[in-house]
Amino acid sequence: MLTSKTADSSNNRTMTPEAETSPASLHISTYQYNDDVAPLVSTYNDQIRPLLDAIDKLRHLNVMKEGIELPTIVVVGDQSSGKSSVLESLSGIDLPRGQGICTRVPLIMRLQHHPTPDPELYLEYHGKVVHTNETYVAKDIITATDEIAGNKKDISNTPLTLVVKKRGVPDLTMVDLPGITRVPVHGQPEDIYEQISGIIMEYIQPQDSIILNVLSATVDFPTCESIRMSRSVDPTGERTLAVVTKVDKAPEGLLEKVTADDVNIGLGYVCVRNRIGNESYEQARKEEAKLFQTHPLLSEIDKSIVGISVLAQKLVQIQAIGIARCLPDIVMKINEKLNQNMSQLKKMPPHLSSVTDALMSFMGILGSAKESMMKIFIRGEFDEYPDEKDMHCTARMTEMLNEFSNEVQLKWENKESSDDFLMEEIGVLEEAIRIGLPNFLPRSAFLTILQRTLCEISNIPVEFVHKVWKYIEKVVLLVLMHHFENYPQLQSSTRRAVQNLIAKMKEQSLDRVMENLEMEKLTDYTCNPEYMSSWTHLMSQEGTFMSHLTYYCRLDLDLGGLRRTVEIEHLRQHMGMVQQAFDLRMRMIAYWKIVRHRLVDSLGLHLPYSVKNLVYKGIDREITNEFMGPHGGGLERMLEESPSVATKRERLNHSNKVLREAEVVVAGITDQIAAYAN
Repeated sequence: MLTSKTADSSNNRTMTPEAETSPASLHISTYQYNDDVAPLVSTYNDQIRPLLDAIDKLRHLNVMKEGIELPTIVVVGDQSSGKSSVLESLSGIDLPRGQGICTRVPLIMRLQHHPTPDPELYLEYHGKVVHTNETYVAKDIITATDEIAGNKKDISNTPLTLVVKKRGVPDLTMVDLPGITRVPVHGQPEDIYEQISGIIMEYIQPQDSIILNVLSATVDFPTCESIRMSRSVDPTGERTLAVVTKVDKAPEGLLEKVTADDVNIGLGYVCVRNRIGNESYEQARKEEAKLFQTHPLLSEIDKSIVGISVLAQKLVQIQAIGIARCLPDIVMKINEKLNQNMSQLKKMPPHLSSVTDALMSFMGILGSAKESMMKIFIRGEFDEYPDEKDMHCTARMTEMLNEFSNEVQLKWENKESSDDFLMEEIGVLEEAIRIGLPNFLPRSAFLTILQRTLCEISNIPVEFVHKVWKYIEKVVLLVLMHHFENYPQLQSSTRRAVQNLIAKMKEQSLDRVMENLEMEKLTDYTCNPEYMSSWTHLMSQEGTFMSHLTYYCRLDLDLGGLRRTVEIEHLRQHMGMVQQAFDLRMRMIAYWKIVRHRLVDSLGLHLPYSVKNLVYKGIDREITNEFMGPHGGGLERMLEESPSVATKRERLNHSNKVLREAEVVVAGITDQIAAYAN
């Protein structure tokens, strides 16, 4: 950022050593006031002009809309501060005058020294060029302003560019903003202050903007609204230059005001006398020189900070240095923005122009979606969703299986009661009794208890199947919606196809569960040796149980890994069946463990197999039928790019066009600056 330091007690400000050695720190000389045709500033145009032209071209390309800040001299001031008079003195042309707001739009003034006697002036706005001349320029500015902001007193943030090519003007580009007013008058909008403040803050906030703050010598500087605004974005004043106008109306104490600098004007002050009445600009400059040379108070101000010529010299120097410094950042930001745009374009769907293109794109999307689903459902790879645990499907489905197993076991364990231990078995045995050998355990009794238990837990696997397929549907839809995100016109069809397919597969799983339950009810069979070992272990407690039955009221037993204290006193009145009932209970405990494992294992095998079929066979067939069936029309709909995608594509392509043109502009000027540095 540009900075300055105080050279002496009279506030003679100079650039820092860093600025002096900048490649754009150019030699500038001021002509004498007594030369009627001398320009305000003589420059090496082959150095300064290319810099300005490059920035003007970038501004014309609207690269600021791409988030690229340009070094800009922004002219601000309170209403009636003399802002227009300063700009007139620098440009040598008359600007609109009158009561209220004269500047109602940002006026970009591009001044260029023109060697020929005949000036060239024109306006640029709304994509057109309107040529004008010194006589009609003020009227044409008003006409253009009315066209941009309306013919009332409203303001607009749409800029108007005034190009002035004239002998003797400094090579400068400045943005003149509406004068600050707090009280609306003459038909101005009630929120005029807020509107103007918003425009000013937008232009002065960028760190590459130089603030040219126009102050009237007749007011207290700290009370100026323009000072308050500039200090809010530039508290140290390192990028603020102040121009003090109307010095002839309030010369008392002016020297102290500009030397004390109570408001942090880091780039210093320049005191000027503006044109009065019908004076020509050359006459005004002579009168200005005379004033600062002969006035008893104003002559005390150091000559390095007085006069329009000094102001022009400072502005050209500051501008050239600022542009040279900012260009590397501009180049970097252009490249970054281009890379961002290209990355976004790559993520967008290709522009499809035929059904063949649509088919290829559709198959590619479906293939990539299937690959994602195989990763998360089958292979257990979560690289696409590292932090989204809901998408770690193999882990989540295993958790659900374990919960299902525990719920079935808990349901079984809750059947056990210390008060009615073995009473269910005794009741079944009494109903199954028939003529036969004593102590014979009827198979029908075992099957009866088994069937009752299976009926009691039958809702658990059904609910589990609903839960798992609901989860699978959620994940499948998330994956597919992600892959089809660029084709919102197809998402409803995709969702419908998935929901139809999941509903079918869920029905198959429910049929499988119900079939397993019915098979378990039908017969008692296992070849698992664990059944016999478990039953033998449990039956080892029989002797203790029978011996305690006569004398004790309760007993600690191992009921298949579950230690419980059970009441046994009530069993004494069923002594003839207690031993058979105990055997039946132990057989059921040992066998139930096998049944539970079969139910869980069966679903643990069935569900991954079903998901595999869904991914490998079902999903593409179902979606393809939905899209390409007699009523689908999916491929044709893929050709109909959604308005949001079309708008985004157009915006990115336009942005790239602007940025590539900007690349060409800065490439040439960067080479020149590199040459200056050498």
